[in-house]
Amino acid sequence: MTRRLFWKLCLIIGTGVVAMFYLINVAVNHFENDMSMLSDSSRTELTDWQTKAEIIFDQGDMSELERWVDNLQQQENIWAVIAKANVVELAGNRSHRYEYTGYNLGRSIDWKIHLYFDRAPAMQLPFKDGTTSLVVQLPQRMRPGSLWNLTRLSLQVLLPMSILVCLSIVLYRHIMHPIKELDLASRAFSKGDFSVRVREQLGSRNDELSQLAETFDLMAERISEQIMHQRVLLTDLSHELRTPLTRLDIATDNLLSHREEGVEDTQIKLERIHKESQHIRKLVDDTLTLSWLDNESPQLRIESLDLVDLLEILIEDGRFEYPDKLISADLPNQAHIENSNHRALGQALENILRNALRYTPINKQVRVSLIDHDHEYQIIISDQGPGVPKEHLNTIFRPFFRIDSARSCNSDSFGLGLALAQRQLNAIAATVFATNSIAGGLIMTVTVPKGV
Repeated sequence: MTRRLFWKLCLIIGTGVVAMFYLINVAVNHFENDMSMLSDSSRTELTDWQTKAEIIFDQGDMSELERWVDNLQQQENIWAVIAKANVVELAGNRSHRYEYTGYNLGRSIDWKIHLYFDRAPAMQLPFKDGTTSLVVQLPQRMRPGSLWNLTRLSLQVLLPMSILVCLSIVLYRHIMHPIKELDLASRAFSKGDFSVRVREQLGSRNDELSQLAETFDLMAERISEQIMHQRVLLTDLSHELRTPLTRLDIATDNLLSHREEGVEDTQIKLERIHKESQHIRKLVDDTLTLSWLDNESPQLRIESLDLVDLLEILIEDGRFEYPDKLISADLPNQAHIENSNHRALGQALENILRNALRYTPINKQVRVSLIDHDHEYQIIISDQGPGVPKEHLNTIFRPFFRIDSARSCNSDSFGLGLALAQRQLNAIAATVFATNSIAGGLIMTVTVPKGV
């Protein structure tokens, strides 16, 4: 597990959180700066006060100036003074006079007004003489930032929530897209659409969810193959059962319609009925075994045995069953294997050997050899039959598959022997494959692990 999704989510969340704090900081600074400045109307009104006070001051009527200041204080409920500041520098470094900006009695109307203190600031409105100023307490109605608390709350709560919602939507869409595809595919699969797949719908995505989609596709592929295999198996089984059942019907009808015939004829027909019944039983048993091996995929590696002993028994049985055909064996003294299964391996090799003997002409030879490799044994069974077309070398391991020439050669074959052999060998971690001999005939190569 590469944890690509984990790192992707970390990147998205980390980037989103950093972006959120950055945007909040930028927004707070921007709105705070804008809302800290006096409005144009307030500046104009303060400038008018300064102009009126300066006119009265220039006229030299101090009584009128005093009345005007008192009236302003009462009208606005503030304090106000006309002040003259004459700054005398008594000590200090005077070498940097160009940095001198003057000494102030209050704030200029062009300065920002603090938003975090309840006390109203003093505003200095200088006269033209440069030393006299109207200094007033800023009226409450002129203070900027009346909506600052609400704005700050919005920026610190609503903006983060909005960013988190957007981030959640991005994460939700990123995670839910493959999950929705999996849900749709599962629903379609449950309704019988076995061709549905998910991985290609996710494009170039490569994380845990895409791996889940690949796992789903593998599961769907295997299930669809099994279902199709079962359908084909049932179709082929019903077809294969018709022939022996038809023979049974014919034999039974003849037996019923010729009751007056002798005991010998009746015995022959009963033997034919018994033979066809045995064929049907074997067909059903082999089909059930094949279905069990396909669906359950059992592991049968529980026994130890000697391959040489097993092959010698099978060769002896083959010589007895096919006395008109030759079997040559090239076997070592012993070939011991562990973690195998005597019955599964024996039935598989028996089916392969019988298949070779069945299609080998009379007085021709089937050769059985055993080769010892480092970690495995190789069993080679070659016949002198007609061989198999190259395009069918893999197909012959399918259930009920029979080539036309083989079908005419022996009607007792159901086409299950090699299919059973392959699956029994797979159950013990062995393999089998077929090749055509240059000299003619079929070569079956079985590889069996030593299991040590």
